[in-house]
Amino acid sequence: MTGPASAYDVVIIGSGLNSLVCAALLTGKGKRVCVLDRADVAGGCIRTETLTAPGFQHDTLSTLYPLFVTSPYFKQLEPLLGAQGVRFLNSPAPTAVVLPDGRSLIFTTDREANVAAMEACRPGDGEAYRQAMAEVEANAPLIFGLLGAELWTLATARLLAGEIWRRGPRGFARFVAGALTACRDWIDTAFLSDQARALFAPWVLHVGLSPESPLSALMDKVVLFSLEQVGSPMVEGGGARLVEAFQRIIEAGGGAVRTGADVAEILVTAGRARGVRLESGEVIAARAAVVANVTPTQLYGRLLASAKTPDRVCADGAAFRYGRGEMQIHLALREPPQWPNPELLKVGMMHLTSGVEAVSRAVNQAEAGLLPEAATIVVAQPVAIDPSRAPAGSWIFWIQLQELPRDGALKGDAAGEIRVGSDGRWTPDIREAYADRIVRRLCDQIPNLEASILGRHVISPADLEALNINLVGGDPYSGSCGLDQYLLWRPSPGCGNHETCVKGLYHIGASTHPGPGLGGMSGYMAAQHIR
Repeated sequence: MTGPASAYDVVIIGSGLNSLVCAALLTGKGKRVCVLDRADVAGGCIRTETLTAPGFQHDTLSTLYPLFVTSPYFKQLEPLLGAQGVRFLNSPAPTAVVLPDGRSLIFTTDREANVAAMEACRPGDGEAYRQAMAEVEANAPLIFGLLGAELWTLATARLLAGEIWRRGPRGFARFVAGALTACRDWIDTAFLSDQARALFAPWVLHVGLSPESPLSALMDKVVLFSLEQVGSPMVEGGGARLVEAFQRIIEAGGGAVRTGADVAEILVTAGRARGVRLESGEVIAARAAVVANVTPTQLYGRLLASAKTPDRVCADGAAFRYGRGEMQIHLALREPPQWPNPELLKVGMMHLTSGVEAVSRAVNQAEAGLLPEAATIVVAQPVAIDPSRAPAGSWIFWIQLQELPRDGALKGDAAGEIRVGSDGRWTPDIREAYADRIVRRLCDQIPNLEASILGRHVISPADLEALNINLVGGDPYSGSCGLDQYLLWRPSPGCGNHETCVKGLYHIGASTHPGPGLGGMSGYMAAQHIR
């Protein structure tokens, strides 16, 4: 490593939210940080673009940030971001569900209103919801203590020991058993109405699980609890403004955010990370640490390929599993949609589904390699929260489909309508044909939708990976979130927090604890260790 072109205290590979949080916190400690990204736009899964028609600003990938604004570091960064013009907007109605027959249930940030709405659907449902939220509150120190901290630490051991002492061994075992409950079992037992069951069922998809997954009931409750607490925060003008603000904060501290900078290798000398080499040949030295916001397969299969990494660590990286694929559909509309219930125009993000059976069926079809016949449709309405996103009087739909086969794993169509090839790949024709199916279902609910569409942009699982190399096969969560790849076992059973087997090298991102969700927590955790 003679004569490096440049040198910083810390070099971060990847410019997603975890990287930006890590870099900003380190900048606050007086570190000079260089953030590198192979893409031509910084931000990872945060982009804002004119995808459909002039004047329409679409959040290309992520759009809502409830975990970001509830993070432990947010109070520290909030004034810095605010000084850069970042403003979060919100809605008192963060979510809702619309059933195929047009019935709906709107979920707000008012618990008593939610209880009353569910009781109106079927007596007992509201009280079952109240009980679920009370359980989250009662167990919040343990739940959020595990999700918000490094797990292989003395502090976490003390937390667990304290909970065992407080509850007693059998009481703690009872909590663990309840935490492992599947969402389907909770929903079928606790709720009677179609609306309440359909409201809760789809949220397991947003944490990379299915209704039958262990831990899915707890994660479902935690998501709804978070939505009730903070709503659906969205960055005014688009998520890209958040990225731009982070970039200015990092640069003001003497650091840099560089795009089009593909890292080819992490340079290791005497067992310690010393910097990186770009594909261009440029070397960037790191005096204190290198932080890699990448998947395990990239880290150990490519970036550390020339380093003497233990065989077991390399094997764990190669064995890391990826989850289902995702599609996005962005629509520019000349006028607001005529939902069956006009109050739905106030909702930040909603689901169209008939309930847990439909979610489970679509997940099973996707995991069998089939295009689901009736996938769960996620519809976010940015203009309901931020009118600046579109010309006056017009509207935007941000549509997400989370029950699809990954690119390379596509085998057929459950409905028998769309022809797929033998190579398992998503093609533009398949992408557009499947988007047509989804739009037709929306038109069944919204009579003015078809005539109001001004522009459409569809992103398939293959397109997702092309936009962000961490979204392998179109997996938006950078790895399966099944129990064997979660908590203590994310990204592998042999991991040790965000430190790696190479001194001075830290591994962050959605592939690491506490997983996906745009909370920036792994970047925050790594920043605490770097001196």
